[in-house]
Amino acid sequence: MQRYIQRNPVWSAVLALLLAVLLWLVLAPWSQGMEDVLGRKRVFLNAVFSGITLGALYFLVASGFTLIFGLMRNVNLAHGSLYLLGGYIGFEVSEATGSWLLAFPVVFVLIAVLGLLLQHQVFRRMEGQELRQTMVTIGLSVVLADVMLWIWGGQSYTIFLPDWLSGPMTLPIISGTGRGGEVVYLKFPMVRMAILFAAIVIGVAMWLVLNRTRLGMLIRAGVDDRDMLTATGIRIQYVFLAVFCFGAGMAGIAGIVGGSFQSLSPGEDTRFLLASLVVVIVGGMGSIPGAAIGALIIGLAEQIGLVYAPTYSVVFTFLIMAVVLAFRPQGLLGR
Repeated sequence: MQRYIQRNPVWSAVLALLLAVLLWLVLAPWSQGMEDVLGRKRVFLNAVFSGITLGALYFLVASGFTLIFGLMRNVNLAHGSLYLLGGYIGFEVSEATGSWLLAFPVVFVLIAVLGLLLQHQVFRRMEGQELRQTMVTIGLSVVLADVMLWIWGGQSYTIFLPDWLSGPMTLPIISGTGRGGEVVYLKFPMVRMAILFAAIVIGVAMWLVLNRTRLGMLIRAGVDDRDMLTATGIRIQYVFLAVFCFGAGMAGIAGIVGGSFQSLSPGEDTRFLLASLVVVIVGGMGSIPGAAIGALIIGLAEQIGLVYAPTYSVVFTFLIMAVVLAFRPQGLLGR
């Protein structure tokens, strides 16, 4: 991060200013004049925290995508299908066993195995052929979408939460005052906060593995000069296979998360594939912190846009992407 600030002082200053303004709006008490302009503070806070937790979901999906696409240069446009398939399988496991937590390891293993098959049977045969990878994975996504429509139909599914994640959580943030002048604190769904904390832990762990371990060194060396690393006797194909499996498994886990506080239905695969593409483009390919920042920006833009400009909320997302591509084509934290 320090290196990024030194290389990009203008972008760093813009991001710091936006973050400072957002924190001031969240933490500072609002005057009557501000509420006349922006509406009630409680509505704004709900939009902000909804955007942050939606960004956490986008990060869980895009983190696997940025590993596969950004590091390994594999164009996997079936990534959204892995998300939706993981959500459907998680729904079936939780319904059959009554355990929400058990669905996570089961789905991670099953979707990781599917990712192993994709890497071994598809991408290994098309290394360096991005156009062929694109066309084949688009075809696979269409086939998987039809199979899922055949099995689960066109209705929406929601994964039911355990009791300990149900209900609201009181946050130490003042959302307003009551009729008697007492301070009212913001209440927000417990499940969304749990997902946010989990996304932070997963993101920090992934960054540490990639930047502070021998495995991460091998992955980065294999991306930079695969032939030279192979000449040293290291079987980099097994390392890449493991990375692809992990990225696919993360997409499956994100499907459970998305099905828990949103819903699972046909078309969600395309939506989250597009969201992953936008997040990776904004944050920078192959960068875990970039994926986190990109997911946060896109999540906030969507939710705040839905509250204050619902007609143009989708436009804001692609406007942000267009601005980043125009002034920093490699992404905010891309190299």
